[in-house]
Amino acid sequence: MSRPVAVVAGASGFVGQALLRAFAEDGYDARTIGRAGADATWDDGRGIRALIDGAAVLVNLAGKSVDCRYTDANRDEILRSRVETTTTLREAVTDAATAPPLWLNASTATIYRYAMDRAQTEAEGELGVGFSADVARNWEDVFFAGDLPATRRVALRMAIVVGDGPATNMLLRLARLGLGGPQYDGWWWAHRRYRGIGAHPTGNGGASWHRSGGRQRFSWIHLDDVVGAVRFVRDRSEIDGPVNLAAPEASDNRTLMATLRRLVGQPIGLPAYRFMLEPAMAVLRTEPELVLKSRWAAPEVLLSAGYEFAHRDLDSALRTVTR
Repeated sequence: MSRPVAVVAGASGFVGQALLRAFAEDGYDARTIGRAGADATWDDGRGIRALIDGAAVLVNLAGKSVDCRYTDANRDEILRSRVETTTTLREAVTDAATAPPLWLNASTATIYRYAMDRAQTEAEGELGVGFSADVARNWEDVFFAGDLPATRRVALRMAIVVGDGPATNMLLRLARLGLGGPQYDGWWWAHRRYRGIGAHPTGNGGASWHRSGGRQRFSWIHLDDVVGAVRFVRDRSEIDGPVNLAAPEASDNRTLMATLRRLVGQPIGLPAYRFMLEPAMAVLRTEPELVLKSRWAAPEVLLSAGYEFAHRDLDSALRTVTR
C-alpha cells in the first residue's frame, strides 16, 4: 500500500528539515520543491504539478530570509520570493485532478501592528503598516485568493522560532560576547527602508520609533511546537484560515536578554541603544527592526482547539538549545 505524500516547498531551513523528519516519522512519503537537489525545482512547472496532484498535504515555507539589509533589491526579492512561489503552488493546486486536502502556507506574526498594550489574536489582531506587514499581507492575499473547494488552507503566522536556527544563534552569540543587554528604541534620522511595498503600500513612508525602554514584546515558539502545531492542524479539519504559531506567554526584550546571559554564564550584558544599533546593523547587513519591533501574538486558535504546548516557558525552551 502506497504511503500518503507530503510536499514541502522551501524545506532547506531548519524548520523545513524538522517538518520533513516529522512527516517521515508519521509514515508520509516526504517530497520537496526548491532549488537544486529538490524533487522539483521552481522552474519545473510540470514537476511541481506532478508532485502536488494527489498529495495528502502541501506545506510552503519558501521565501528569502528577512535577516538582511532592506535595500531596494532585497525588499523586492523578499516580496517576490513569497508571492511568486505561492502563486505557482496555487496554480498547481487549482490544476490538480486530485487537489491536496490541506495546504499549510508560512506567514509571519510580523503582520500585526507594533503592540505593547495587548496581545494580537487571529480574531482581534490589528494588522500593521509598512514594509514587513505589507509583505505578510500580500503573501496571505495571494495564498487565500481564488476558490479551492477541495483544499483547506491555513496560514501559519509564525513568531520567532527558538531552536538551532539563525535567530536563536545570533542572540546567543551576542550574549556570549557580553553584548546581551536590552535593546532600546529611540530617535534616529529618517529613512525609507521600511516604507510600504506591493500594489497598495501602507504607512507614511518613514520609519517609526517608540520609547520602549527595552520592554518591547518578544513572541516566540519552540521548534518542537512548530512541528507539534503542524501535526495538530493537519489532523483537525475544522481549523482553517490564519493560525498564530506563538507560545501562550510572550516575553519582552529585557527578560529575553537576561535569560540568555544567565544560560550562557555571561554576567555582563551591555545595553544597545538605537544610535548604536543602526550603524552596527548596517555593518552586519541586517535591520534593527528585528530586535526593536514589539511583536505580541497570542495562539487563540490553537488553544481554543485544545493544543497543548510542549514549551510554554522561555527559560526552559532556551535551555534545550544551550544545554
